[in-house]
Order: sequence, then structure tokens, then C-alpha cells
Amino acid sequence: MSYKNTDTPTTTVTRNLMDFSEPTGNVYESVVIMSKRANQIAVDIKNDLQQKLKEFGSKNDSLDEEFENREQIEISRYYERLPKPSLIAEQEFLDGKIYYRNPREEKAKF
Repeated sequence: MSYKNTDTPTTTVTRNLMDFSEPTGNVYESVVIMSKRANQIAVDIKNDLQQKLKEFGSKNDSLDEEFENREQIEISRYYERLPKPSLIAEQEFLDGKIYYRNPREEKAKF
């Protein structure tokens, strides 16, 4: 998934707290939803980065030889410039792109 193409700001933006409570009716529930999504995004980004950097791994186990590869540096810079996972999750939540459900509310309906 390409997180660079999102319209998420790369720096922290001041938000109205009540904007977060509108979808769920509870600010704390909204924060939990965003934090779980941020963890998912962080894992995805980490796995993606590891897969790309694995291509540059050397076959020998010599710790003395460390080569700097220009492509490897560019990949690392790309991931450093990405917005933080918490900012991406916040933007997705406000845009209504996150699916969530509360099992307690579903039990109460039945």
C-alpha cells in the first residue's frame, strides 16, 4: 500500500476534539480505533521496508564489511519522509475510511 499518495500532512495538525467523537459518539473509543489502525499501518510499513532492504543483504556474514548502497539510502529516506502512522490513521478516521464495530453494542441489539 502506498502511504505517500495520501493527503495526510507530514507534521502535526491541531484538530478539534469533537471531530473525533462524531463517528462513534465517544472520544476515547475513537482514539482506540485510531491507535489500533496506527499499529496496523506501522506493521505494514515495517514489513514493506524490511522486504525492500532484504534485497540488499550480503550473502557473507562478515561484520567488518559494511557497504553503503545508494539505492538503499534512497529507500531509507523515502520511508523517513512518510507521515507517521498515527497521522495516517487520524486522517483515515476523519475521512471515514476505517471500518470499525463494537461487539458490545452488537450483543445489546440481540
